[in-house]
Amino acid sequence: MHAPPLPDLILYGRPGCGLCDETHEARTALLDERRRDGRSVPELIVRDIETDPGWQEAFFATIPVVELADRRLELATSVARLRRLLTDVLDA
Repeated sequence: MHAPPLPDLILYGRPGCGLCDETHEARTALLDERRRDGRSVPELIVRDIETDPGWQEAFFATIPVVELADRRLELATSVARLRRLLTDVLDA
């Protein structure tokens, strides 16, 4: 029996957003930590809100936004909150 595919881990941000850059670095470090521990690691996807008017309207005031499965973190700058999101969705 195969495990279901992992949901993608998506970061909505924009170029020049310092908080988005920090969140991307934290997310990468957390995924590296999961990989070292032998836990499942979703694919990273970065979406530039400036390339889609719908994303820009939805997320401009709350970037960086991180989505995983049906969960979303707005102003996702806390490493602890990112770690909890990954654990809650991937390890449950």
